[in-house]
Amino acid sequence: MPSAIEQIVDAYVRLKNRRGLDELMMHRQRLAIDLKSRSGGYDLSLPIDKIDEEIAIIEQGLSRLKAQSTDSSTTPRT
Repeated sequence: MPSAIEQIVDAYVRLKNRRGLDELMMHRQRLAIDLKSRSGGYDLSLPIDKIDEEIAIIEQGLSRLKAQSTDSSTTPRT
């Protein structure tokens, strides 16, 4: 079963919502920066790994969206 982030990214790709994917990416990147900059007695490696995994999923979605737009622009219209 796909994770929540995979379902969200798939929906954005189906809807061709580049802006939504970009905003999702920026949010996750800000979270990653914030978590990585924290110091203290807490082990944040698990949430950092999860955010990095989600960023990779969003990047895949952006690549799929780009491929779709390239395919549709090179397909001849009849």
